[in-house]
Amino acid sequence: MREYLKKNGIRVAVLVLAVALLIALGAATRGGRISVAHNAAGVLISPVQKVVSSAVNWFETIYNRLYDYDNIRAENESLRAQLADAQKAARDGIEASEENERLRELLNLRDKHSDYVFESAKVVLWSSSNWAHSFTISKGTSSGIEQGDPVVTEYGAVVGQITEIGENWATVSTVIDVDMSLGAFVGNTGTSGIVLGEYALMKERQAKLTYLADGAQIYVGDEVLTSGAGGAFPQGLVIGRITAVQTEAGGQVMYGLVEPECPFESLVQVYVIKDFEVVE
Repeated sequence: MREYLKKNGIRVAVLVLAVALLIALGAATRGGRISVAHNAAGVLISPVQKVVSSAVNWFETIYNRLYDYDNIRAENESLRAQLADAQKAARDGIEASEENERLRELLNLRDKHSDYVFESAKVVLWSSSNWAHSFTISKGTSSGIEQGDPVVTEYGAVVGQITEIGENWATVSTVIDVDMSLGAFVGNTGTSGIVLGEYALMKERQAKLTYLADGAQIYVGDEVLTSGAGGAFPQGLVIGRITAVQTEAGGQVMYGLVEPECPFESLVQVYVIKDFEVVE
């Protein structure tokens, strides 16, 4: 109905006006002399003329509203397009700002560890497996990355390790993955051990610090760092903090639970350490 009125509303209004004018002209050509029959017809036509006049006004109002509706819709579409452009510009600005922040932190990390050779990579896709905690990055062997290379954030927090690799992609298994293990020590006490991934803990975003020496002392809140043992990871990278300590009946520490420093859920970009100086 709206489309019909938009296309034919003027024609209908003109037709109605023409009929009204013909009636008026018929009366005028008689010089004002109106017969009884014409007078009767006028009595009958008068209400019709009022209806016609109202109809013309109604058609005009509807047409104007439809015209205004189209203008408003076009304006809304234009505003939506402008809003989308503004939102994209804002997102680009935020991403650029975050990228600059990451680069500044990476520069600080490079200043502290001049022997590190980094390769930045984007996080492309997280694994959907319930038995692994891993993701794919956008770099591979063509960028000099090798299987076993450690992966960190711009702050130097351990993310995980390269476990599969292709020419332009690689899989990073995180520190809480069930197949991960790395040498570690507790920063406050110097206690050494191994951080292992376990299936039950992986769901809780935690890992286990175990294989502790007899008499080892660890406490909730202690920082856990890489020991560099085995040469897979540089020494002194932050793994996380102890959130719980399990002891035996006699007070001997069995193991500790470690919450990783790496914010896995918000990872956008990571840094592969392709080379570093091994400390014996």
